[in-house]
Amino acid sequence: MGKKIVGQEKRESEQSAKEERGIKELTDSLQRLQADFENYRKWVESKKADDERRGKIGLIRGLLPILDQMELALQSRESENFVKGVEMIFSEFKSVLQKEGLAEIESVGKKLDPFLHEVMLHEMCDKEEDTIIGELQKGYRVGDAVIRTSKVKVCKK
Repeated sequence: MGKKIVGQEKRESEQSAKEERGIKELTDSLQRLQADFENYRKWVESKKADDERRGKIGLIRGLLPILDQMELALQSRESENFVKGVEMIFSEFKSVLQKEGLAEIESVGKKLDPFLHEVMLHEMCDKEEDTIIGELQKGYRVGDAVIRTSKVKVCKK
């Protein structure tokens, strides 16, 4: 009977050692996975920051010629071509923003949309109620994202 207990204890000891090795392997594997995930998270954050920086640089490069033109216009503000120069600068500035995806939100004559328009004034008129009859400040969007709502005046009955 003593030999059976010793043999059983030996098997239990071997089984326990095997389980401990398995637990150690799983723990090591989990620690490597955790470290890999942390490295991936840091890489994603770094890539995002780099992409944002590149985006800003691209936009600024597009705006620099406008900045140069504004400096030239301000140097010749006594000239009769000053207004014409400012109009050209405005046109180029608007063009750069449109290339970046900026679009004006249409307002006047449209039905009020609270996601696109902010009512600033109401006025009695002969049009359908909540029709926009004036725009106090333009609204803009990039794709489906509203950057700024239009500030509008609407018809009230």
